[in-house]
Amino acid sequence: MEVPNLYMNFNKDCHQPSRKAATSTTIFKFWKKGLRPSKEKFSDYGIWLGGAPEKYVVEPAHMWWPSTLVQISLFRTLHEKEENDGKRRYLFQTLQSISLVCLAFPHSVTAHQIGSGMSGLGLGAFTFYWTTVASFLFSPLVSPFFAIVNVFIGYALTIYLVIPVSYWGLNLYNAKAFPIFSSDLFTSQGQLYNITLIVNDKFELDLPEYEKLGRIHLSTFFALNYGFGFATIAATVTHVALFYGREIYSRYRASTREKADVHTRLMRNYRDIPSWWFYLLLIGSIIVGLALCVFLKKDVQTPWWGLIFAAALAFFFTLPISIITATTNQTPGLNIITEYIMGAILPGQPITNVCFKTYGYMSMAQAVSFLSDFKLGHYMKIPPRSMFLVQFIGTALAGTVNLGVAWWLLTSVDDICHRNLLPANSPWTCPGARVFFDASVIWGLVGPKRIFGSLGQYATLNWFFLGGLLGPVVVWLLHKAFPSQTWIPLINLPVLLGATGNMPPATPLNYTSWILVGTIFNFFVFRYRKQWWQRYNYILSAALDAGVAFMTVLIYFSLGIEDKSLNWWGASPDYLPEHCDLATCPTAKGISVDGCPTF
Repeated sequence: MEVPNLYMNFNKDCHQPSRKAATSTTIFKFWKKGLRPSKEKFSDYGIWLGGAPEKYVVEPAHMWWPSTLVQISLFRTLHEKEENDGKRRYLFQTLQSISLVCLAFPHSVTAHQIGSGMSGLGLGAFTFYWTTVASFLFSPLVSPFFAIVNVFIGYALTIYLVIPVSYWGLNLYNAKAFPIFSSDLFTSQGQLYNITLIVNDKFELDLPEYEKLGRIHLSTFFALNYGFGFATIAATVTHVALFYGREIYSRYRASTREKADVHTRLMRNYRDIPSWWFYLLLIGSIIVGLALCVFLKKDVQTPWWGLIFAAALAFFFTLPISIITATTNQTPGLNIITEYIMGAILPGQPITNVCFKTYGYMSMAQAVSFLSDFKLGHYMKIPPRSMFLVQFIGTALAGTVNLGVAWWLLTSVDDICHRNLLPANSPWTCPGARVFFDASVIWGLVGPKRIFGSLGQYATLNWFFLGGLLGPVVVWLLHKAFPSQTWIPLINLPVLLGATGNMPPATPLNYTSWILVGTIFNFFVFRYRKQWWQRYNYILSAALDAGVAFMTVLIYFSLGIEDKSLNWWGASPDYLPEHCDLATCPTAKGISVDGCPTF
């Protein structure tokens, strides 16, 4: 029977959104709040969100959810007898990012900025680690080639055109005073901004101290990436409305009379999920959330209407973002828009911003995960009620385990998430949580008005909203004007504009390796070895993911738990394994930073 394996997979998928809840717990640690993990268990609301658009993104055959095909291939393989040699290899740390430019020019700041795959533009950098390839964009073997092309175009335009011109050519926003690629916050003199100096006892902005210390400055990449994020969220709404609006409307009006594909016809033999199951989850989750906002107001610092607003925002965006995910395997996030909205309404309150972002963003993410599981069950002919129950149980289990482990690590690992206090190659730097924290400072503590508004220096980036809104209109008009050109509707601006949405914490190396591997398998192998691709592509993806998970656990329990490690050129605790130490240095004249030359 394949059903038990499916149930385990649903549990695994429930784990994905729960990691963000664990991240939000880490942010509370950054803000030195004494919240208990149980206060972050709210994802069941996302299950109700996932039930609402099911007939629009699960039943249609062209909403194919590429990631589910990997799991299907894995389940089939688990029940077929094939031989393998079971060999494993363990490589040194430097192989996670090899920069030929940095090795060739070890004392050049510009060379390190160009060649570093972790802190620069990543030219000439490559990796042998599957973890590096798939850690942020997930497996490139899963994404369709047209989506890879969209990501490549957006990434290449940003990294190889916009950033070099902005940094070396225009010195945009005084770019040379800061690293070329960084999510950190800086003073005007290129020093790291001391956030503790501008926070009062209530964890709110101390305005006199902020005015004394000066504005927060961002690296040019970080600032422009926010601009592209603005464009992405606007383009998502317009793109779905223009290219899928008629289909959504027709399915709303006549879904019961529409001709169903073979999967949908077979699934109709099962009893459907009663609507009251979803409504009960909605009511229960809202009541729990409101209770936290009212009775634990001092800790949560979120007004009751903020919870309702976050839920409405997640509900509005779940359908368009699910459609993008179902057709491209790329998921635009709500993180920026939720931060922006609450930061504008209640500036100076970072904890409020974090809670609003988590409720709004993660509810949508949970819904997308739920719909992906539904599509998997749709392909595998699993009863909908069984899928619902397993997803519900999995959410509760994964949420408890993730938050429990996160809390244990936060209280047991010394200096966790504090990069300046950890060894250079420490695994406990928490890059995702660091970006989350910096975002809470930008949008919550200081507020968008003082950074992206009338009091800030990045106000022009708001025009990206208009560009993102109008971009899909241009593509749609071109499609209508030249209907014979089948490549035009493959231009997916939400994917293209949001190509670098995971950066940071993702790095150029994550993208270049993802694009390269995806192109090899989903273009060359697909075109010239199609039979092999059909049989082994998705199985290979699942095997690589499983191998990484297995080796991670094995290495931790055999070496990490005893603090055993090698100390040599390829794996030293004293310097970064990439050997591009100067990549984070500024190049403006007169800016002095520890460990960097002064120009």
